[in-house]
Amino acid sequence: MLFHIDPGSPVPLGDQVAAAARAAIASGGFAPGDRLPAARTLADSLGVNVHTVLRGYQRLRDEGLIELRRGRGAVVSRTDSVTGRAALLPHARALVAEARSLGLGENEVLALVRETLADPA
Repeated sequence: MLFHIDPGSPVPLGDQVAAAARAAIASGGFAPGDRLPAARTLADSLGVNVHTVLRGYQRLRDEGLIELRRGRGAVVSRTDSVTGRAALLPHARALVAEARSLGLGENEVLALVRETLADPA
């Protein structure tokens, strides 16, 4: 199985499930249209509560990486950019965390990103 969690980590287990799935999508382990493991099956294999897995899956849904379908489970979104989006999300979070630690506001960070896009040298 592609999912691993560390119960001793300070990172919430649901976030670890989301990160593991995100990494699997980014690496091509799951392609657009693929089904992720059923929440109950994954919870049993990881030794966690099914609601923990569902929290992770809901986070991925909120990020636009998967669709949750009643009766079909969690399916990787069919958008062409889902793999790249999954790969970039951790970097975007790191950028935001670093910007916050430096006291930069949202507009300043967006301006930096726009500058970078305009002149990627």
